[in-house]
Amino acid sequence: MVTAVEGAGSANHSSQAFAPGDARAVYRAIFEQRDMRHFAGGQVADETLRRLLQAAHHAPSVGFMQPWRFVRVTNVALRHQLHDLVEQERVLTARALGEREDEFMRLKVQGLLDAAEVLAVSLADGREKHLFGRRTLPQMDLASAACAIQNLWLAARAEGLGMGWVSLFDPAAVARLLQLPEGAEPIALLCLWPVQAFYAEPMLAQARWAQRQPLQALVFDNAWGQASSLFPEGPTP
Repeated sequence: MVTAVEGAGSANHSSQAFAPGDARAVYRAIFEQRDMRHFAGGQVADETLRRLLQAAHHAPSVGFMQPWRFVRVTNVALRHQLHDLVEQERVLTARALGEREDEFMRLKVQGLLDAAEVLAVSLADGREKHLFGRRTLPQMDLASAACAIQNLWLAARAEGLGMGWVSLFDPAAVARLLQLPEGAEPIALLCLWPVQAFYAEPMLAQARWAQRQPLQALVFDNAWGQASSLFPEGPTP
């Protein structure tokens, strides 16, 4: 990871490439991005939040459909209602995990009541009219909205703000709470706040819930399972 950051921009293959320092900053934001669950208090300035949302809004989208919609949740009672929905789903998820139930229940999975800002991200209604790039892959609306969330996440890291993506909820129940129009679909509750420090590695890796898979095992040449020549040493066990 460190090598990749330090090497960014060292091989300038195009006059359009960023200056080495700028390129390293991009890679640093990518590699140091964390799904945060622990916050340090404080607020997010309105101008900062506007910058983050502007970054999200400049994400690429299939057919330039821009399917993302953001609901800023500032009402305390509404946050408590969302928290209750997440807690209900947390218990149901734990039960579904079987032997890992207790381990899962020990994880901190949301910060809706603690966060300085909560943003609910939804797919817009009327998405069916967008056929460009979606006729055979209708899920490209979700992929496009995920790009917007990633942009916001990287911008938050650059601003020194932690962000957590909460997805433990019943979409229909959240849609009713937020009074979404028919056809709109909530996909994320994002928690934002300053943090004392970013995790050295992803929280779930620290908790030994899962570990990052070796890249060599996920990249193929020409056909699924065909080892890539990018990694002549082969997959790492």
